[in-house]
Amino acid sequence: MKNKILALLATIGMVSSVSAVEINDNISINGFIDGSWSSVDTDSTTNPADERAMGVDEVELNFIVTAGSVSGEIHLDNNWNDRTQGDDGNGIEQAHFTYSFENGLSAQIGRFGTAAGLEREDPAGLYTYSRSYNDARFDLGNIDNNVYRFDGVRLAYASDQFSLSVAAFNPTDAVEETNFAGGSEDDLDYEIAVAFNGLENLDLAIGLHQRNTSQPTGGAVVDDITLLNVTAGYTFNNVLLLGEYIKYDEDNNADLSAYTLIADYDFNDKVGIAVRYSEYEDVTLGIQDDINKLTFAPNYAITESLGTILEYSSTDDGNNDEDMLAIELTYTF
Repeated sequence: MKNKILALLATIGMVSSVSAVEINDNISINGFIDGSWSSVDTDSTTNPADERAMGVDEVELNFIVTAGSVSGEIHLDNNWNDRTQGDDGNGIEQAHFTYSFENGLSAQIGRFGTAAGLEREDPAGLYTYSRSYNDARFDLGNIDNNVYRFDGVRLAYASDQFSLSVAAFNPTDAVEETNFAGGSEDDLDYEIAVAFNGLENLDLAIGLHQRNTSQPTGGAVVDDITLLNVTAGYTFNNVLLLGEYIKYDEDNNADLSAYTLIADYDFNDKVGIAVRYSEYEDVTLGIQDDINKLTFAPNYAITESLGTILEYSSTDDGNNDEDMLAIELTYTF
C-alpha cells in the first residue's frame, strides 16, 4: 500500500519521485524496465481481429542532479509507442531544471509533462496494465503520446497540505511565431493545477489546461482547446478509491467528457487487485459514441523492485467489443 500511496501523491503533485539510487551527494538515478504479453480479440461485424504481442514495452533511465538550490532531471526513454510510429523509440522524454526558493516556492524550466490527470507517465504510477482511455485527448499522464509533453516554464508552491502549479508552454519542437509568407503564430499555452490533502485520508486535485492551436494566415478557423480535470483519492484500511473527471472543449467541435473510477484492495503486502471502470465520449464522422471499459487487474509484488500485473479488460463502443488479456512485469530501481 505504501508504494500505491506514493504513486497517488505523485499523481496530484505532492511528490516528484518515489525512489532513487544515490550515486554521490549530487547525483542519483532511478528508472524501470517494463515488458508484457497481451492478447486482444476484437468482435466486429466489419473488421474482426485477433492480435498477440510480447516484448519489452519501455525502458527508462532518469538522472537526478542537485546542487544547492538547483536540481535537474533528464529522463532517457525507449518506448514501444514511439517505435510503432516510425521513430526508433530513443529520446529525451523529459529534461528540466528547478530552482527552489524559500518557503516552498520553485521555478522549473525545460521539457516536462502535465501536472493534471489521474494516471501518470510511467508504469510505476499505474494500477493496471492498460490505460483508462484509448484516446490521446483524455490520456493526460501518458507523456509518450507527445500530446501532453511540453517545453516551457512552471512556477510552483508546495506545503504539507497544499500545492499549486502554474505553467506556460508550447508543444515540444513548436515554433511560436514565423514571419515568412504563409507563416503562423502559436500563442503560449498554459495550465493551472491545485492539489489539497488537508483532510484525513482524502486527496483532491483540479487542473485547468488551455491549449491554443497555431493561427494560420488566410483566415483559417482555429480550434482552441480548454480542458478541465478533477481527481480525488480516498484511503481506508487496505482500500484505495480513485476517481477522475475530464471535460474537453474544442472550438467548432463537439464538447466531450470522460471519467474513471478505480478501487484497489491489498490483501497483504504482496497481493492486491484493482477494479476500474472508465467511460469517454468520441465523435467519428459526426456520430457521438460512448466508449466504456471494465478492467480487473490482480497484482503481485514478487520483490520490492519487481512486480507483475495480470489484467482482463472488456471495451464496448456500441459497434465493436474488445477483450484483452495481458501479463505485465515491471522492474523499478
